[in-house]
Amino acid sequence: QVQLVESGGGLVQAGGSLRLSCAASGRTGSMGWLRQGPGKERELVAALKWSTGSTYYADSVKGRFTISRDNVQNTMYLQMSSLKPEDTGVYYCAADRDTTIGVPVRPWMYEYLGQGTQVTVSS
Repeated sequence: QVQLVESGGGLVQAGGSLRLSCAASGRTGSMGWLRQGPGKERELVAALKWSTGSTYYADSVKGRFTISRDNVQNTMYLQMSSLKPEDTGVYYCAADRDTTIGVPVRPWMYEYLGQGTQVTVSS
């Protein structure tokens, strides 16, 4: 069983930055961040595979978000810059059971979710 503990999030003005953190206990192959905006489906915005360092970014966040890791602390980070109002939503840390070759790129591929943290970007 993998447990995920998130931190970060909050309220920021458009153009600002925020950093999310997620500490994982237990073995996992890949970790990522899912986002669910108001009235929208949950989407994968960024992910990282621990063994290779390979990353995935949704087109909507490329060039603005950066996912990174601390192998010693078993912690994943999401640095979000140039935030837009459409980035508003609940961000969930997610982890898989390491059953996928490459970086899992669909939300359903992640078996474990954190409790979620709200990110609100005001215009």
